[in-house]
Amino acid sequence: MPAPDLSLADDVTSLYVEHSTWLQGWLRRRIGDTFTAADVAQDTFLSLLDGKTATQEIREPRPFLATIANRLLAHRFRRQLLETAYLEALAGLPEEFAPSPETRLIALQSLQEIDRVLDGLPAKVREAFLLAHLVELSYAEIADRLAVSASSVKQYLARANRECLFAISF
Repeated sequence: MPAPDLSLADDVTSLYVEHSTWLQGWLRRRIGDTFTAADVAQDTFLSLLDGKTATQEIREPRPFLATIANRLLAHRFRRQLLETAYLEALAGLPEEFAPSPETRLIALQSLQEIDRVLDGLPAKVREAFLLAHLVELSYAEIADRLAVSASSVKQYLARANRECLFAISF
């Protein structure tokens, strides 16, 4: 097991000590919820520990942290919308067709994982997937909307479908 990068941890700790109170206050004013603000602030600093960000090169920490926090809020909001839409769809089902609580949980987790995967795909790949699966457009219709060839649409859908399938295969 590789040794942890202590300089990264020190950099993140320093950012946390200097800016966590400000970030929580900024988030609390934006969303009006102390607990969610604390969670998102914590997640913001945790995301820096992945090593993908050169923390020592951050020149303006507050705008940088606010950008990360905004992205996390957007992801959280999108997950909540997915969950609400799913639960509303279930509420419209006759009781005998309603899934068990375990099945509901698995479906919600799968939807959230698909959302995460789609968020990491290029815009045209994501758009092609959504147009094909939610709007049920043909390859030709998607190609027209995206201003690409039908063979590009086929490649986009193959990639998106593959990524989503791998993500939800437990």
